[in-house]
Amino acid sequence: QVQPVESGGGSVQTGGSLKLSCAASTYMFSNCGLGWHRQAPGKERELVSSITLDGRTDYADSVKGRFTISLDKVQQVLYLEMNNLKTDDTAMYYCGIPLFQRGSCRRTYSFWGQGTQVTVSS
Repeated sequence: QVQPVESGGGSVQTGGSLKLSCAASTYMFSNCGLGWHRQAPGKERELVSSITLDGRTDYADSVKGRFTISLDKVQQVLYLEMNNLKTDDTAMYYCGIPLFQRGSCRRTYSFWGQGTQVTVSS
């Protein structure tokens, strides 16, 4: 059985921590960087965090101060460290790459994995 693209998810209690990993390849490390999305039951897929190759990061307001995105270019792995997890963080998490269109990085992403489930209980 092949290793999934995304891994590290699981079930934790509120206040717990998880670190997600996303297997990538160097050709995916475009100037647009990479990002993590999540999709909770009954909700649209939303951008959680993004990172550019020059080190700039961005986070959704709901996860600021709790999540940290990082990229290991040598091992070709994208990470999302999640601390102080809340019930609302429960979702399937996906890694992806922003599309490059009309001379700029777009907000629309391309995904290549099946996601990893994060479940937070109270």
